[in-house]
Amino acid sequence: MDYALAVGDTETTIPGGTGVLLLHPSIGETDRIDTDFLKADTDNFLVVSTRTTAREVEQKLEHYDVDESRAEILDTISVDRGYSRRSADHYHYVAAPDDLDGVVRQVETFLASHAGKRRVSVDSLTELAYYADVDRVYDAAGSTLDLLDEHDAVGLFHLSREVHDDADIERFRDRFDVVIDLTDDGDVSVELPE
Repeated sequence: MDYALAVGDTETTIPGGTGVLLLHPSIGETDRIDTDFLKADTDNFLVVSTRTTAREVEQKLEHYDVDESRAEILDTISVDRGYSRRSADHYHYVAAPDDLDGVVRQVETFLASHAGKRRVSVDSLTELAYYADVDRVYDAAGSTLDLLDEHDAVGLFHLSREVHDDADIERFRDRFDVVIDLTDDGDVSVELPE
């Protein structure tokens, strides 16, 4: 199954199983790219949030006019920080942001329990690496990419280029089929497979 991908001047399709890496500056405005990715050509999507609570994710979706009825949200920070957890059928939690096995299990549960076109956004790999080391995050990203392939889904993974060294950035770049590069000036370029 193919999925639409419209970013910057690029309008194309990508096959199910494709992982998209979004490289961005630390203070880059990624919300528009993220929400455009989630709302196009999809039946259900999962947002893995490592920076904001489930409610804040929902507010972002509302702001960018994304159909929230298609959303599942995995909040990785509220339990760890002692925030109150809102109970809603589409909110999910893990004990802490470094519970990478729990994150991967939640992605697998989402993919297995929904049919049709499914998208996953991981915002962000960089934030996960603050809590767990970068090697564990790289492995968890690989496991998530394997799940996308198995379930014919696609995913967008955020990575800040200013936080990681060149070797780690190249390692992540090599793992993904498509790379979106957001510059400090807000310019966007897309590298597609040849």
